[in-house]
Amino acid sequence: MFARTGIAVAVAACVALGGGAATMRTPSALISGGPAGPSAATGSYVAPLPRIEVLRAFSAPQTPYGPGHLGVDLRAGPGEPVGAAGPGVVQFAGPVAGRGVVVVAHPDGVRTEYEPVRPLVLVGSHVRAGEPIGVLAGRHTGCAAACLHWGARRAEVYLDPLALLRPLGPVVLLPDPGHPG
Repeated sequence: MFARTGIAVAVAACVALGGGAATMRTPSALISGGPAGPSAATGSYVAPLPRIEVLRAFSAPQTPYGPGHLGVDLRAGPGEPVGAAGPGVVQFAGPVAGRGVVVVAHPDGVRTEYEPVRPLVLVGSHVRAGEPIGVLAGRHTGCAAACLHWGARRAEVYLDPLALLRPLGPVVLLPDPGHPG
């Protein structure tokens, strides 16, 4: 689409996390779900793991029941602590289809989901950003190695959780060097 209009979009994403940095190999992983919304761009969210390596990116379905990947899969080791991405109240902590799941409801209307984890929190608990809510336990379907599936949604609309970490800065439109005009 952009090549036909003679415009290319240049987007680079680097998320500084807890003293370490992670470079997103696919910028589309950050923007494919669109921004999480104005109140999610406050910078109050943090990564659920100390280091982010995306094994599988978010992929929004084209229709309500279409194929997609409703979160991101992040490399993690068995027993690794998982932190709350933001302040909120634990809405669910327990098994779903044989895997442990924690759901945190945040004040801006976003709910973040973490699996497979052994919950360290109880339903109704208030948590702070970065506070341990579980430890990685078990296997997420689709991951060849241990990984954390991290999801986010507002109401019934799934969001790219990576968009919560840092508001997408200005998008710079550059001329396409392969297009004459």
